[in-house]
Amino acid sequence: MAIAPKLDRIDLKILAQLQKNGRLTNVELANRVGLSASPCLIRVKRLEAAGYIVGYGAQIALQKISSVMTVFTEVTLSDHRRDDFFRFETAMQKVESLVEAHLISGGYDYLLKFMVRNIDHYQETIEALLDQNIGIEKYFSYIVIKSPILKPAFLIESLTRNTERSL
Repeated sequence: MAIAPKLDRIDLKILAQLQKNGRLTNVELANRVGLSASPCLIRVKRLEAAGYIVGYGAQIALQKISSVMTVFTEVTLSDHRRDDFFRFETAMQKVESLVEAHLISGGYDYLLKFMVRNIDHYQETIEALLDQNIGIEKYFSYIVIKSPILKPAFLIESLTRNTERSL
């Protein structure tokens, strides 16, 4: 990965526009950020090479394809050495239904987000993890009933706004 360039306001505009719509053509993007197409493309390629843009993808309405449930799981490990965290995280990388894993501070070690077909699928997943002896001391599961607010990402404008106060 290349050394991360210092971002200017045009770079931030490019990132914000791509965050909202990653399917913009280069010409559309250039028009929205006030550049001509060639310099805009150069900037996008530089932002990709520097790791600011890590990928492009579609947001899929999974519930239209199949039954799907979201389950959040708090996990506490039995030991807290570096190797224990590494062993747990390595095993979790292989869990297909795991979509997020966060090492956190507080009353437990990890907050996990699973997307599963149903309760039985989740239970099979957890039992398989427990059978692996990867250091799980205890876990608590929270089944999502409804998600009234889902945002694809934290908007860049919110991070770069320095004079305005918003909720």
